[in-house]
Amino acid sequence: MTKDLIFAFLICISLFALDANAQIDQSGFISIDCGTPQGPNYMDAATGLHYVPDSGFMDTGVNGTISTEFQANGLEQQLFTLTSFPQGIRNCYTIRFSQGKGKKYLIRTRFLYGNYDGKSQPPNFDLHLGVDFWDTIKIDNASSPLLREIIHILSSDFVHVCLVNTGRGTPFISTLELRLLNSSMYETKSGSLQNVMRLDLGSTSSQLVRYQDDIYDRLWFPYNNVENTVPLSTSLPIDNTLEHGNAYRPPPKVLSTAIAGENGISFSWEPANATDEQYIYLHFAEIEADHVNRQFNIYVNGKLFDEPLAPDYLSSTTVFSTSPLTPRAKYQITLNKTGNSIRPPTINALEIYKVVRQFITSQTYDLDVEAIMNVKSTYGVKKNWQGDPCGSEDDTWNGVTCKYDVNPPRVISLNLSSSELHGTISPYITNLTKLESLDLSNNKLTGEVPAFLSHLAFLRVLDLKGNSFSGQMPEELLAKSRNRSLLLSYDEGGDKFGKKKKLSAGALASIVISVVVLGLLALIVLFWMIRKKNQQAGKITETERKPSPNIALELKSRQFTYSEVLPMTNNFQKVLGKGGFGTVYLGYVDNRDVAVKMLSPSSAQGFKEFRAEASLLMSIHHKNLISIVGYCVEGTHIGIIYEYMPNRSLDMQLSDKNPKPLTWEERLQIALDAAQGLEYLHHGCQPPIIHRDIKSSNILLDDKFQAKLADFGLSRILPTGEGGHVTTIIAGSPGYLDPEYYRSNKLTEKSDVYSFGVVLLEIVTGRHLLGKQDKIYVVTWVNDMLEKGDVSKVIDTRLQGEVDVKSSRKVVELAMACVSLDSRRRPDMSVIVSILKQCLREIIDYDSN
Repeated sequence: MTKDLIFAFLICISLFALDANAQIDQSGFISIDCGTPQGPNYMDAATGLHYVPDSGFMDTGVNGTISTEFQANGLEQQLFTLTSFPQGIRNCYTIRFSQGKGKKYLIRTRFLYGNYDGKSQPPNFDLHLGVDFWDTIKIDNASSPLLREIIHILSSDFVHVCLVNTGRGTPFISTLELRLLNSSMYETKSGSLQNVMRLDLGSTSSQLVRYQDDIYDRLWFPYNNVENTVPLSTSLPIDNTLEHGNAYRPPPKVLSTAIAGENGISFSWEPANATDEQYIYLHFAEIEADHVNRQFNIYVNGKLFDEPLAPDYLSSTTVFSTSPLTPRAKYQITLNKTGNSIRPPTINALEIYKVVRQFITSQTYDLDVEAIMNVKSTYGVKKNWQGDPCGSEDDTWNGVTCKYDVNPPRVISLNLSSSELHGTISPYITNLTKLESLDLSNNKLTGEVPAFLSHLAFLRVLDLKGNSFSGQMPEELLAKSRNRSLLLSYDEGGDKFGKKKKLSAGALASIVISVVVLGLLALIVLFWMIRKKNQQAGKITETERKPSPNIALELKSRQFTYSEVLPMTNNFQKVLGKGGFGTVYLGYVDNRDVAVKMLSPSSAQGFKEFRAEASLLMSIHHKNLISIVGYCVEGTHIGIIYEYMPNRSLDMQLSDKNPKPLTWEERLQIALDAAQGLEYLHHGCQPPIIHRDIKSSNILLDDKFQAKLADFGLSRILPTGEGGHVTTIIAGSPGYLDPEYYRSNKLTEKSDVYSFGVVLLEIVTGRHLLGKQDKIYVVTWVNDMLEKGDVSKVIDTRLQGEVDVKSSRKVVELAMACVSLDSRRRPDMSVIVSILKQCLREIIDYDSN
């Protein structure tokens, strides 16, 4: 090997060693360069810091580069680019530490606008740490970087730094940096510390000092503008090691300069707010000859702050406040030499921090965060899941429900229905150990349903319908379903669940022929039924193909043009509600308020429901059924106009947000009204009609709180001569759906009875279908309470003893009979109406006495 090659080899080894050492030194560092294209990490040539792009820490944002006019020489590489967030209100960076909880970190953000968007309009926006407000970022100078920095003890292994759009411009960020600090530094029990200033006194340089001169990468800004002082400096090495006893370890480069004042040194500043509590850290090192006799007193706001100080020669000393300074509009630090001192006082550097108390919201349990982040990564969830999953009660992730009466908050419900999930069920889900409800319905999940889901000890609701699973449902889950500890929903049989068998050619041919013959027979029967129905009713005719804008409705009610609907709704000004079909608006016609439900053009299922509902409401009339005022079918503008129900829906009236809860008599009257509406559908209509979507949000209340059933889009006619049922695809709302209908696909009148029983339990208890606090299914909760033998415990506590015990016991017994798993044990609606009438009479008699 030649000498040149040996020399080159040694240089490579040396460079590798230097890089490895730098990496070790930065083991507690995370340096994020925002806005750089996704690619390899890099080492900053000036500092030796290792930066990574921000793409691995957030899901949103747009890369940007500052304008060339602001790309000055000497500008740090990280400030040339930025990430902006034009979409969404809240966008977050999430950083995970292997051992972050309980550790003290310096968290720093920097913002350089640099007219990156060409608008010359610097924005204002808010900066949050987790869900808690940190500071307002107000960009006044397009060419000057804005810095925000706090010292914070992590309460979790996850840190969420969020930018919040407040309507004053698009949020952006240039760099995000986190630095692990020594736990004994900057001690305070008052809260986190936000940096106000950090000054390298006496420095004549134009460059700030940071890593590698400062092992913690604090930014020290040169300052030599204190009146009546002169700068001092030395080129000799200065000891700032821990062995010397100074945990703050100010950089030797900073300590090598100082200011001295023959008549003392006075330094003052005014806080942004007079109520801010401040901490000060003063750094000293004697840098003149070792025989100098220098001693001075330190005063803060005119009061002696510490005993006389004589700085050690070429060694650091830090004097700091152990409790916050008394808030005031102006602070002053004064250094005066003692009578024994020959030389004037000096100071090398100072730091000032203000207390930030608002970081008090508990973050989600770390293992829950890790689990749900892994679920997000596995499936590429597109729900704008950013920041802390539980955050606050008003800021949880979409589809995630949390329990907040524990510390830290826990994830107890995960709804990933219709989220375009592919692949198998992720085992990470089982790490959500407090999960009570899991909805994976209507996705493209495959493989076998794993038995590990049964290990979720608190799981009460599991919905797996609408996927393409194979194999058999695990016996462990079926057992829980049978003993009623788990409400299990899944597709039985067919291609969506169950092992597929390979068919022979002959068998396949037989099946094809059979299907064709049955199909022809079905078409003949369908044609005959439609013809007969149109002859009898003459209510609705339409094409039986895909939804057509030329649909004609031959209705008795009034038809409105779209040009009439626009002024009727004041150009769709006030929204009453939204659903899969479209939007409901407040309207006004014929001197009365109306509700106008407009179908979304993209809702094919909504169109089918529109036809079903319009047809039904034209042919039936009852005081406890919503009535139709008219309709609109004009091009793609399709809608139904109903009577307006000013007291909205039953679920809203039962909500704990309702300041005036329904009385016991009002509740039973509403239950009776709804029951009478169902009784009419089941026994007053020929053939009978099954509503198929009875729930508290589909029971509407007029100005006198009279209840009326609404939303008949899923209703089905019960054919005669088929054993009192119709076999149909499962439809309805989870939690209200008859479990027997789930298993058999056989829809009967008793399916509506089960749903009504659930509503009756909501009326009695005042609880949400899944309790908002404990997330226990209302049927399970009532059953558990009744096993303890006290009916009064299930009555809504807001009723405060006004309930008649006798009637309440009957109503609870009636409700539990309605939700019997065996439909044969459920009462008919006529029986239910009779019992509710009797209970209502008993209440009236009870009140009169």
